[in-house]
Amino acid sequence: MSLALGIQRSTLAQTIARFLMRLTGWRTDVISPAPSRCVIIGAPHTSNWDFMVVMMLMAVESIPMRMLGKDSLFWWPLGVFMRSFGVIPVNRRGNYNLVDQIAARFDEHDELIIGISPEGTRSKSSRWRTGFYYIALKADVPIVMAYLDYQNKVCGLGPSIKPTGDINADFEIIREFYSGIVGKYPHKQGEIELSVK
Repeated sequence: MSLALGIQRSTLAQTIARFLMRLTGWRTDVISPAPSRCVIIGAPHTSNWDFMVVMMLMAVESIPMRMLGKDSLFWWPLGVFMRSFGVIPVNRRGNYNLVDQIAARFDEHDELIIGISPEGTRSKSSRWRTGFYYIALKADVPIVMAYLDYQNKVCGLGPSIKPTGDINADFEIIREFYSGIVGKYPHKQGEIELSVK
């Protein structure tokens, strides 16, 4: 078990996260627990504060989510720190296919939860990136819809969807779920429309 999984499951981390949520007025709402193998998408992503809210959610609900990071950032000693928090190095240069890299990670693990922001940036995005969809499709794992609703100060996990290969139909389900969820800066929210992965 990685240090990241230990941190996320620790009672101390849960206690601190619950205290911080009470202090800031946030609460969690989980429709159903995340399966042991899945891609969690988080939206809307409009602020640096989103990361802190997501970390509180993961700690409170004991979700051992891992994130992706450029492999060029994994130099010593920063690489040790990033790996301890469960960040997975990926190569985005040249002919390395990101979808194939992450799908291969699922083949290597019985339990793996990867978090991805489909907007790809906290700045205004005209379209969602679709890499998360093709990763889940290729790895044959569900997509869990996580959300940060700043209007109601609720963060949590919504329903999951198993990609069918009909991305237009699947995106309709995703779009319907996220409609009405308000980010910290609503004017920066990206349209839930298809883009190249």
